[in-house]
Amino acid sequence: MEKGIIDRFEGDLAVVEFNDTMEDIPKAKLPKEAGIGDVLIFDGDKIIIDTKKKAKLKQEIEDLMDELFDD
Repeated sequence: MEKGIIDRFEGDLAVVEFNDTMEDIPKAKLPKEAGIGDVLIFDGDKIIIDTKKKAKLKQEIEDLMDELFDD
C-alpha cells in the first residue's frame, strides 16, 4: 500500500507526489471527487481518498501559517 498527494492536474493526468518523486496518473483511474491536495491510498487496483490525512495536513499547514504570520 502506497500513499501519494495530488500536486496538480495536467490535462487528463494527475501529477501525484510520492515522497520525493512525482508520477503521472490518468484522472480516469482516480475517484471522481479527487482534487488537488487530496491524499490518495493506492491498494492494488483500488485508489481511495484518505480524508483524515488530508484534514491533518491542512491543519498542520494552517498552524505553520499562523506561526509564520503571528505578530
